[in-house]
Amino acid sequence: MIIVVAMNAFKGSLTSLEAGMAVRRGIEEALPRVHRVEVYPVADGGDGTVAALTNENTGGILHRAEVPGPLLEPVLASYGTLGHTAIIETAAAAGLFLIPEKDRNPMNTNTFGVGSLIRHALSEGYRRFIIGLGGSATTDAGLGMLTALGYIFSDKDGNPAGITGKDLIKVNSVITHHVEPLLSECTFRVACDVNNPLYGPRGAACVYGPQKGASEEEVLFLDRGLRHFARIASASGCFTNKADTAHIPGAGAAGGLGYAFLHFLNASLQSGVDLIMESLNLEEAISRASLVITGEGKIDFQTFMGKAPAGIARLAKKHHKKIIAFCGTSDFTPADQVTACFDDCCVVTPPGMATSTAMQHGALLLQDAVRNYFSLSNNLDR
Repeated sequence: MIIVVAMNAFKGSLTSLEAGMAVRRGIEEALPRVHRVEVYPVADGGDGTVAALTNENTGGILHRAEVPGPLLEPVLASYGTLGHTAIIETAAAAGLFLIPEKDRNPMNTNTFGVGSLIRHALSEGYRRFIIGLGGSATTDAGLGMLTALGYIFSDKDGNPAGITGKDLIKVNSVITHHVEPLLSECTFRVACDVNNPLYGPRGAACVYGPQKGASEEEVLFLDRGLRHFARIASASGCFTNKADTAHIPGAGAAGGLGYAFLHFLNASLQSGVDLIMESLNLEEAISRASLVITGEGKIDFQTFMGKAPAGIARLAKKHHKKIIAFCGTSDFTPADQVTACFDDCCVVTPPGMATSTAMQHGALLLQDAVRNYFSLSNNLDR
């Protein structure tokens, strides 16, 4: 028997790999004669993307580089490489977690460090990129990242416009003479699981600005800046073969970073979980499996909106494999959408246990739940 384990992270408690290994231990305790348990860390394009593609199973390599953070303070950021591909998480250099809560405001943050990570990977010889969008502290439409890559954005007086969210409204021209020439050799595949346009009521500022610390007035200012920046970028020459880039679903991801990749770097936006599963060749592994196990910290409506467990379940159903989910908590009853996606779903947190306690003992709770589940032979057969 081959059991494929592809767990998403239990956020705040276990990484994807740690969750997968806890499941493996539980299976091996209950079924010592199982032929093989294969653990595949997975993610959906946000936190954990680098870890999912850079581990002992994939042969990926982790790199570190000191780059400017979202407030231009130096941060030690990591990115991964797998074969000839570099994998970069936006949050590593421009993440909300890098800023104390009192200092969070997308008017003042930038993505310069993301561009610096791309430059570092270029210097190491990488020309193919997977970029994970998610967790950013920014609403600069990639102004900082593009500046780091050699684009020059000037104001009406010919001076540098700046690189933060509040500087978008100042941009009057785009100069490309000093753009990193190696970019012409690069391909960018961007993991994106939101469909927001760049600006407007569903745009980057209006939907995500408040979560990043913007006031109502600042949200409106940022939205005007995004609209203005798109107009200037379009008038300054076509950097892409995609029409009306600002309205492509996903252009508003990561504070408009999706737009920067689409418009200036001719990137393709893909479902995060699909991109990760493809990179790990997970469909081939699932097609060989007798059983598939997935899960994450909380299974709720978001799980079915592009999260990794739903993607794993889709592949398992395609190949007619039984799929079991383990989670810390669930907002659904067995009669809900869960049963349409998974053959079984098990909550590992005992009733009445505090969430903080469960998170502290996540690995042991998950391992015990898996062992108890598979100790009942009918759970494996039905």
